[in-house]
Amino acid sequence: MKRVTILGATGSVGSSTLDLIERDPGAFDVVALTANCDVAKLAQAAIRTAAKVAVVADRSCLAALEAALAGTGIEAWGGADAVCDAARLPTDWTMAAIVGTAGLRPVMAAIEAGGAVALANKEALVSAGSVMTAAAQRSGTMILPVDSEHNAVFQCFDFARPGGVRRVILTASGGPFRERSLADMRGITPQQAVAHPNWSMGAKISVDSATMMNKGLELIEAFHLFPIAADQLDILVHRQSVIHSMVEYVDGSVLAQLGAPDMRTPIAHALAWPDRMATPVDALDLARIGRLDFEQADPVRFPALGLARAALAAGGARPAVLNAANEVAVAAFLEGRVGFLEIAAIVADTLERYAPDAPDSLDAVLAIDAEARRHAGERVKDCVH
Repeated sequence: MKRVTILGATGSVGSSTLDLIERDPGAFDVVALTANCDVAKLAQAAIRTAAKVAVVADRSCLAALEAALAGTGIEAWGGADAVCDAARLPTDWTMAAIVGTAGLRPVMAAIEAGGAVALANKEALVSAGSVMTAAAQRSGTMILPVDSEHNAVFQCFDFARPGGVRRVILTASGGPFRERSLADMRGITPQQAVAHPNWSMGAKISVDSATMMNKGLELIEAFHLFPIAADQLDILVHRQSVIHSMVEYVDGSVLAQLGAPDMRTPIAHALAWPDRMATPVDALDLARIGRLDFEQADPVRFPALGLARAALAAGGARPAVLNAANEVAVAAFLEGRVGFLEIAAIVADTLERYAPDAPDSLDAVLAIDAEARRHAGERVKDCVH
């Protein structure tokens, strides 16, 4: 049996991971499940999977979790440090699906513990890529990408002969506004922005898809995941979300991974790696789909792409500042405090005003993140309608 831990078990990725595990319970031994404060959902999942430990990051929710698990034999822990303690428990495989910078310390704890880490937390490599990959090298941890794009590249990339790779091409749906004019996008509402045409995702990542910042963040992630240079990374808009990404080789061959837009496919690939496992995902029917369309991303309508490329090229602390400012701006947009087009403007302004030295530790990354958020918060105040 493969020993597994799920950090962020009640979110979208965590729930999909549980769905796969519960379809083949004899193959997995669930060590720990964590959540922020969704006690009911966490306790139910822990009981169903016979987890050893359940953890709430919000310590004020611990009493409720203890009550929900009374008599089950499942240990209940609470607090941010307890989440990291859970991440350090001996396992073969950890799903890192805690959203935002709250996931950085648990991801580092899991990496340092030495088991395989399935990475769904973007911030780990965007904000702390060099720090995280150095820790993985020290501990011998295998980082398995779970984002559909990076997982697709992982499946197509010849790691034994990286010199044969010419380009890595990340595909993008283009989000819900790929055909809107810049003028039309000024009045976009949060409700419109979270309505992704192909994927079912949380509000924050749906907005990132709408601004295409998600694809910029994925460029930075890909740079740390694969042995390639920044100028070997490209983006191609592919509205059907059937081809999840491609790897182009020097001989002209292009290898692509295709599948229905369902996160259970890349999760299953990471969960079973290096083997394969069956999933309930619908079979891909290309005859029914009929056509696959591609186009270049528009850098004028989607300035987030340029900001991310510049941050990647500059390196150091720039990606961490980019990510922190974007999180603040997106949160303000979802609260109705700033407009859709002001998201990228706030990020650009924060990058211009705050340029710290490169971080050499996770503590330094988190300090940069906090200061970048403060700068971005000031810019939000300037924009509040």
